[in-house]
Amino acid sequence: MREDEFVVPMSFVGLLYEDGVFQRQLKPGKHVWKKRLFEKPVERTVKLVDGRERSLTLKGQEILTRDKVAIRVSLLVYFRVMDPEAAIHNVASYEERIYEDVQLAARRFLASRDLDAILSDRNEISDAVRIDVKSIAATYGVQIVRADVKDLAFPGNLREIMNQVLETERRSEAKLIEARRASDALRIQAEGEIAMSRARVEAQKEQARLAADVERERARAKLEGEVEEAKAVKAHPELLRIRELQTLGEIAKSGGRFVIGLRADGSGSLFRDERTD
Repeated sequence: MREDEFVVPMSFVGLLYEDGVFQRQLKPGKHVWKKRLFEKPVERTVKLVDGRERSLTLKGQEILTRDKVAIRVSLLVYFRVMDPEAAIHNVASYEERIYEDVQLAARRFLASRDLDAILSDRNEISDAVRIDVKSIAATYGVQIVRADVKDLAFPGNLREIMNQVLETERRSEAKLIEARRASDALRIQAEGEIAMSRARVEAQKEQARLAADVERERARAKLEGEVEEAKAVKAHPELLRIRELQTLGEIAKSGGRFVIGLRADGSGSLFRDERTD
């Protein structure tokens, strides 16, 4: 009795063929087939399929955008074989098929976008390619994990123009920021001056109110004093005589002359000041 054996490495799947006809998948490990002496010989072959996540690079794909600008794109695609039978039996080479499908998907997407839209979001290219190729790749047993833009290049003259545009945008943005700062400074200064003016007006109002209160208080005190004096004179007429005598004393001290007499009704004294300048 003779034996045939084959070892399937870890992370791989083996596809077993007998006389060129697919039989079954072989898991990782050692597989042994015993041959009987008078049994018809069978030719066995095993094709290994890598089940790990791998990457494929599409270098320098020159594509025209919708606005007729030629750009050169390099894409990096990550994939994994999910169905080894479909990957081997449905297409001649699943890696070449991935390359072609990603290339066509990138061309379809970029040809539908203007250059400005492409530059504004490079991730949009990656997402569009992955979604476009995902369903197609599933038909031959491959899962597209993700697709990334590795490089995006432009013709030399366009690159120079873009650099000038970017520089102009940076300068414009800097001027805009400076103008905003100056505007904010003027606004803060104006607000401060308005606040100070309001404070001065309020202080003047308060000062005028206090002065009016003082003047009213003086007038009230004077009126009260005159009222009290009038009441005292009415209650005590002799106080009027005392006031007259005080007035005469003051005139005499100042060197003036006066004449004392009686009122016509004889009710009291009458005097006339005869001071001269």
